[in-house]
Amino acid sequence: MTSILFQMVNVPVALGSRSYSIKIGSGLLPQTGSFCAELNLVGKCAIVTDSAVGPLYGEVVAGSLRGAGFDPFIITVPAGESSKSLKSVEDCYNQLAAHRVERKSFIIALGGGVVGDLAGFVAATYLRGIPFVQVPTTLLAQVDSSVGGKVGVNLMAGKNLVGAFHQPQLVVCDLDTFGTLPQREFRAGLSEVIKYGIIHDRSLFSLLENEAAAVLERSPELLAKLVARSCEIKAEVVSRDETETSVRAILNFGHTIGHGLEAISGYGVYLHGEAIAIGQIAAARISALKTGLKENELKRIEAIFASYGLPTGVRLKEDKKEKLLAAMKLDKKVSSGVIKFVLAKSIGEVEYGQPVEEAWLSERMDSLIA
Repeated sequence: MTSILFQMVNVPVALGSRSYSIKIGSGLLPQTGSFCAELNLVGKCAIVTDSAVGPLYGEVVAGSLRGAGFDPFIITVPAGESSKSLKSVEDCYNQLAAHRVERKSFIIALGGGVVGDLAGFVAATYLRGIPFVQVPTTLLAQVDSSVGGKVGVNLMAGKNLVGAFHQPQLVVCDLDTFGTLPQREFRAGLSEVIKYGIIHDRSLFSLLENEAAAVLERSPELLAKLVARSCEIKAEVVSRDETETSVRAILNFGHTIGHGLEAISGYGVYLHGEAIAIGQIAAARISALKTGLKENELKRIEAIFASYGLPTGVRLKEDKKEKLLAAMKLDKKVSSGVIKFVLAKSIGEVEYGQPVEEAWLSERMDSLIA
């Protein structure tokens, strides 16, 4: 790996006895073992990774753990959203049992969001819960899914319908891993960074507007800033509402429609960030009609996703529109059958729990997602 040499930043996630740090910097993977030793973790540990990330970084992390006195072994699942399944969970359980993992053992989640969610759910449920450490290797996982303790898997009926809240002991974000990240995956991760600007930080949104070319060229300085700021925002929100009973819902901006698109397309046509880009634009269009988002700000939101090469719409046949509405009604934010959205009042300010009638959505579906 080629290091971009930044001083490590620590972002705290304040959750009382479940508090932990997000370490952000370069050259951190070879230090994973020493970081775990500082947490007083001991003994055997399972590195859960996938067939794309494992060959790149599995032995780097395993060697670091062995050097710090741990006994690691690697569990590899196929790369892709299909591994975020109950079958993969069972496969992991069986390998943990075969290696005689105990309650004092721990799990390392090494990979993108799929691996983090899967490994975290396995850690939350095996032996009624064992510790785990997030080592995210994609932009999307570093700024979003690795932080906050939401873990789980998909069902055919919908995304993330089986899961738990299980906070990691530590999150290690090595910026050097972006060097092996395919461009499509990198762009998809930027979708969640843009989200933070829309929901919470107008100046972050402006930075992303003004520096699109440098961001897409993967400017190390800019990426360090974007990852740190995204993690700060998520940590602040999670610290205020760990189990999503109130304000944490703002993190779901664009996800109601985005998750629905992922579900009806069979988890694989869209990367998560691509579906969420379409969902965020749709949510912004609903906001212009429901919560007073100004037309010029709607145009800015539409334009920023286009400037990063993310999809801005999709055309669906009538049967697919019906399936999308049905999938949205399975969303975790639905209450008494009413679909609830996070909607924007302006760039940097959103409201959660906004009811939107199914009939209203159905009548306007083309204009919202096309």
